[in-house]
Amino acid sequence: MKSITYLSLAVAAALSVAACSAERSPSEQPGAGHTLVAGAEQRLDIYQPVRLDADLSHLSDNQRQMVATLIEASEIMDTLFWRQAYSGDREELLNGINDPQVRRFAEINYGPWDRLNNNLPFLAGYSEKPLGANYYPADMSREEFDAAQFDDKDSLYTLVRRNDQGELYALPYHEVYKDELQRAASLLNEAADLADYEPFADYLRARAEAFLSSDYQPSDMQWMDLEDNLVDVIIGPIEVYEDRLFGYKAGFESYVLIKDLEWSERLAVYAEHLPALQRGLPVPEQYKAEEPGSDAQLNAYDIVYYAGHSNAGSKTIAVNLPNDEEVQLAKGTRRSQLKNAMRAKFDEILLPIADELIVPEQRDNITFDAFFANTMFHEVAHGLGIKNTIDGRGTVRAALREYSSPLEEGKADILGLYMVTQLLEEGVISEGELEDYYVTFLAGIFRSVRFGASSAHGQANMVRFNYFADADAFTRNDDGQYSVNMDNMRAAMNDLSALILQLQGDGDYQGVGELFAEMGHVGETLQFDLDRLQQAQIPVDVHFEQGKSVLGLN
Repeated sequence: MKSITYLSLAVAAALSVAACSAERSPSEQPGAGHTLVAGAEQRLDIYQPVRLDADLSHLSDNQRQMVATLIEASEIMDTLFWRQAYSGDREELLNGINDPQVRRFAEINYGPWDRLNNNLPFLAGYSEKPLGANYYPADMSREEFDAAQFDDKDSLYTLVRRNDQGELYALPYHEVYKDELQRAASLLNEAADLADYEPFADYLRARAEAFLSSDYQPSDMQWMDLEDNLVDVIIGPIEVYEDRLFGYKAGFESYVLIKDLEWSERLAVYAEHLPALQRGLPVPEQYKAEEPGSDAQLNAYDIVYYAGHSNAGSKTIAVNLPNDEEVQLAKGTRRSQLKNAMRAKFDEILLPIADELIVPEQRDNITFDAFFANTMFHEVAHGLGIKNTIDGRGTVRAALREYSSPLEEGKADILGLYMVTQLLEEGVISEGELEDYYVTFLAGIFRSVRFGASSAHGQANMVRFNYFADADAFTRNDDGQYSVNMDNMRAAMNDLSALILQLQGDGDYQGVGELFAEMGHVGETLQFDLDRLQQAQIPVDVHFEQGKSVLGLN
């Protein structure tokens, strides 16, 4: 993407301090009470602690030092995301909480709002979380933003603030967060000096430059060309989920990764089938006219550190990047499966959910191979479909605004299952039978729908659950246990795939809004069953004990 245009130095200098501290609502002023709201104590144990370690014995001394340096850079991303998510003072908030369990809950949520409970405040004295987090003035409406004319208003890499006259303007990240990004850039350059694979060193140096210019596209292009690096890092302002007002602003995050060569080799064959899968999508030709990039990669990793957005609330177990539509069309995307994190969620959450909500005769169909494949093809499916509206009005993301992320997650889920179905029947996938993938998929809906309506993944799961229920894709017996109806689920999968792809291609903002209004909710029966999972003390997600000391890198 092109570099951000600077405001005049005078304006930037005058307002940078205010922009860094950001506007606070009255309930976020210093001195607000740090006690739990009624009922919040029941939420404090919804995250299962898991030690995030990995075997680093096959790494060289330089590679181990590089991992430690990348973790240090990631810690800066963590600090920056706090400032994007919460307009108050982080240390003041955390130091005002005496109970260690409550403090830990605030750290997991990056603020006083429960991310897996529709972003409701769990601390007294705090009002509803702003839809725009700390990217925009707290008192700014969508209508005011739409009517205002100023440079870079919808850039991924700017904050929106007010000047002394109350007018909106944009500040680029590399100015607002200058000191932190300079330090992060220095660390990436140090890591580059330790790299024995020159293309990875070049990528790290390019990413360091991007921190100082907010021009991330060149480094995205270089990252797509990497193939032989054992250590990897995904770092910078990337996902837009935190911006629930428009889905425009990117949140800082990081993943430090160690490649699993054996599993990556197993996955490489699937990328070859993307063009054929695109051509076979169950929609008219104009909704599948774009060609996915030919350089798409599928790899498996052990993750050794999460930071920022990726570490907030529910933990990511697979990623499909870059998000830049131009890079995707030119190069494809890289689908990274975080195998150790995935295994933790399967063992600690999915299997206990299946024991509670899936009929006994289908529980053997819940397998890690199916969970891994469903998750992986979710990421692969992000590369299918269409990135630009068919009438030439621009990108799907811009047309659908705040609905773009949840609908895209819904597309990826349902097309991922479509891809598994096709590849299994063609013999490309050889593990298990189709019922394994469908039953595991249903159990996965119960897992993800617990993330709540504030999560893009949670919203997508609510729509899919209700759509499947209307299509009799599953039945629920008198004991509250669910079973998959294979033929009906397949038909519903195809129909929902076509609906979502056409909504995206048409850029149908109103139609998507109606879909979420009708189906993006939890009904009484589903809520009853989700309450059963809570009563059974099944965790909603995991949080990781992580860092250099966990890895023995001190």
